Amino acid sequence: MRGKDVVLDNVSITYPNGFTAVQTTDLRIEAGEFFSILGPSGCGKTTILRAVSGFIAPSTGRIVIGGEDMGTKGPNVRPTALIFQNLALFPLMPVWENVAFGLEARGVSKRERRAKAQELLDLVALSDQGDKLPGELSGGQRQRVAIARALAVEPAVLLLDEPLSALDLKLRQHMRAELRDIQRRTGVTFIYITHDQGEALTMSDRIAVMNEGVIEQFGTGDAIYSAPRTAFAASFVGEANRFDGRIERAEGDQAIIATSLGQFRARNPGELIPGSEAMLFVRPEAMALGAGENNLAARLVRRDLEGAFVNLFFEIQGHEIAVHLTNTGHAVDAGPGQVASLSFAANHGVILPAGPLARTGREMAAQ
Repeated sequence: MRGKDVVLDNVSITYPNGFTAVQTTDLRIEAGEFFSILGPSGCGKTTILRAVSGFIAPSTGRIVIGGEDMGTKGPNVRPTALIFQNLALFPLMPVWENVAFGLEARGVSKRERRAKAQELLDLVALSDQGDKLPGELSGGQRQRVAIARALAVEPAVLLLDEPLSALDLKLRQHMRAELRDIQRRTGVTFIYITHDQGEALTMSDRIAVMNEGVIEQFGTGDAIYSAPRTAFAASFVGEANRFDGRIERAEGDQAIIATSLGQFRARNPGELIPGSEAMLFVRPEAMALGAGENNLAARLVRRDLEGAFVNLFFEIQGHEIAVHLTNTGHAVDAGPGQVASLSFAANHGVILPAGPLARTGREMAAQ
């Protein structure tokens, strides 16, 4: 198997009711890449997937796979395969027949189908499960059957729509490694849709962060996490402490932002000028206990133990500030209610233009 590149050229998608699910988008996914589209529900990521697979036609622009315009090609003749969220396995059909189903539709003989199914079951570590029914398998095993079935038709591009969402945490973590390994061994281009940042960061060569039909940023996981370009990307990918304010001074690649909690110096990648409304973002693991370059004093509210990490939550003037520390076995001196000094280095903070933020879990639960 060999992957092909996928190009979205000036693509937008508007439904008949007038709702634009995908704003004008230009995107190139390289052949053999594990590419994730990450965003909240309703942001347009599944719509892009359905357009690539041929189930939706772009309102403008074109989709090109392996240098070939897909405009006149339906889903059944595109070099793609789609794995649905519910997997859609046939419950009364043995595993090997599920895997070989697409081959039967193409007129491949039963003997060849069985041999190909066994080859793929070997690939996904289900060598001895071919004669079982899907209901006799675990959730992770059924997931691998769905992957084998999709690979049976030898797609150049495999499209995965939140395939791990129904699995428990431990199994999801295991399947991330499985999927990444299968992708590397086959060389097929994977386009993976998810709202789970952990999945995207763990598996992907590159990630596109999407919000309200717009790709806000795309790049490697390291780049998006460490150097977000928008307030939404900074607040959606990973946790971050946020300080709202206005640019006081700009000095080289850094700036000083004036906030209600004081003035802080941090990176200024957008070259914001004095007077600009801005937001400062600092990752919790970049916060330190004790005095440093950017200082503030806050009251400890609670301490959460998370195995290898200790998460401390402070409060100052109604703002919650999180500090994530590696659990070295040493107790934190301050107890709940005590005031502690916090600080962060200027190159560990990033100042971005004020803009829309990702909703928190608490906000979504309140709806």
